[in-house]
Formats: sequence, structure tokens, C-alpha cells
Amino acid sequence: MTDLLYSQEEDALRAAVRDLLTDHCAAADVAARAESAAPHDLDLWKSLAQSMGLAGLLIPESLGGQGAGHREAAVVLEELGRAVAPVPYLTSAVVATEALLDCGDEELLGRLATGRTIGVLAVGLHLGPGAAVPVVRVENGTLHGELTGIADAAVADVLLVPAADGGLYAVAADAVTRTPQVSLDLTRPLATVTLDGAPGRRLGDAEPAVRRALRAAAGLLASEQLGLADWALTETVRYLKERKQFNRPVGGFQALKHRLAQLWLEVVNLRAAARAAADALATGADTDITVAVAQAYAAPVAVRAAEEALQLHGGIGMTWEHPVHLCLKRAKADSLAYGTAGAHREALAELVDLRAP
Repeated sequence: MTDLLYSQEEDALRAAVRDLLTDHCAAADVAARAESAAPHDLDLWKSLAQSMGLAGLLIPESLGGQGAGHREAAVVLEELGRAVAPVPYLTSAVVATEALLDCGDEELLGRLATGRTIGVLAVGLHLGPGAAVPVVRVENGTLHGELTGIADAAVADVLLVPAADGGLYAVAADAVTRTPQVSLDLTRPLATVTLDGAPGRRLGDAEPAVRRALRAAAGLLASEQLGLADWALTETVRYLKERKQFNRPVGGFQALKHRLAQLWLEVVNLRAAARAAADALATGADTDITVAVAQAYAAPVAVRAAEEALQLHGGIGMTWEHPVHLCLKRAKADSLAYGTAGAHREALAELVDLRAP
């Protein structure tokens, strides 16, 4: 059985990413940016993607990437989840990259590996592996249609667009119209992408590429949700040690101890599920089942951890100045991303032949 504990290299990677985010991703700045016309922090993305080389973790060294694996990408996503970092890491460095790896497009992979090009798969954020994917029409060699709920499309340089002829096309972002959509999580904004005669280059077959990309997205999203839940638990424990009522720390009350203990157990279990999903993606062993298990468990735990954090922080937790609202919104939005927990439970039932009567 594979060792799911963090390696020394993974711990070092975590420390480096956390140090960068501590210095350049303050919660107050994230909240202020989310309310602005430019919610993405492209300077932070440049530091992560170019200076640290994290955009190319999943890309082979021969193409300019780091030649690492999904376990390392999962560690990065844990830290990005803790900080609710407004960068397109999941969409570009994981989802678009996985689609391009399936297609074998070396030119675009090389561009994404540098971090100077941001790629986005033009598939709705709510769609999970195996879901029916909306497509655009191909007419006279150009693409026509509208796709909704595309995460991080606003900062994309290239869009990977599934078409009705079964192909996946690379389309320059400036050849389409991107209209912002109202989203709960302003740190990962959505957009409607409209193609009206946009030229595209066929990369390969859409179905296997999209399925591979969405499976990796669902599996590694669990690590982002782990980061969110772990931050919520850690901050709540810290706050309850400091806040006093009746001249004693609030955290000393037995009822709150029980709530925190239960939440700790759930976060520990989430860590095991998220690590297993990342390892399964890296090794290819029981990947579909392990990813489905992780996502069926991750979303409810992340949401509950954020809700408990908000409630147990009392009045301060309800204010805009405290970052817990960023965590709660990301957790709620993530619970719908790449398939709901219910959808993954249904998929798991099919995979293990335990369908409802």
C-alpha cells in the first residue's frame, strides 16, 4: 500500500508556498480585491507560476515543466485553499494541463509550464467527470456557441473548447466574448463565453481529454477543501483559547470541546481521503473510485468546518473584516464544483455495483 504521509519534499514545498502566501496573500487584501473589477491576483500568480515554477508541476521536464505529480499539486492546493488565494491554479495548472496532456499538445503544454500563459477548459465549473458537457458548433472551420459557468475565463489567454464534431479546440481568449457572471465565491469568478466565428486549432478528441481533466479536478479539489477545513478548525481553536467569558477561556466549555473534537475527526478523515485521491491520480490505481469517495466526503466537511468557524467566532465572525466569510463562500462554491457530493455518491454506487433498488 502506498504511504500517504507527506514526504520531506512535500513538506518543504508546503513551507515554501505557505511563506509566499503569508507575505503576499493577506485576507484583507483578498477581500478587497474580490470586490474590485480585478479579483484575480496576477502578481501572486506570477510568483507562484513563474518564480516558483508551480504552473508546470504536472508537465514533463522535457516540455519545460517540473515533472512532479498529483501529490505535489495537492500540497499546493491545500495551501491555496487555506489562503483562499484568488489565482487560476486549479483551472490552468491542473484542469487545462490534464486536458492537454491527454491530447499530447506539446506547444501549449510548454507555454502553460512557463506560467506566462493561462489556459482554461471551457466547461462549466459545476460539471463533474462523466457529466454531459455542452459543446459549440463548428461551421466553415470556425466555432459558434455559448458556454456558461466557466471559472477563471476572465484571465485566460487560451480556452480549450469542446465542439460538436467531437474535437477539443484551442481558441485565443481575445477571439471570444467573456461576460462576467454573478458568483457566490468572488475569488474564483465565473463567466459566459460566447464564440461567434472564433478560429480554433483542433487538439484532439474532446471526450477522453475532458473526462481526464474533470476527474483530476475533482480529486485535487478535495485537497483545496482540506486546506479550507484545516484553516477553519485551526483558527477557531486559536480564537476560543483567547476569547473569555465568565473570566475563563470559551474553549474550556465542554459543549464547545465536543464540537471541536468532532470537527477534528472529520478533518482528519478528510485528509486521508484527499491524500488517497491525489495518490490514486498519481499511480492510476482505483482512481475513479478513490476520487468519488474523496469528493463525496470532502464537500460536506469543508462546508461544516466553515460554518462552525463562523458560529464559534461569535459576533466577529459575522463581520466583513474577518476572513471566515471568504472561507465559507469558497467552501460552498466548491461543494458544487466538479460534481456535487450526491453526484459522486451516485457515481460511486455505480462503480462498486451498490445501486439503490
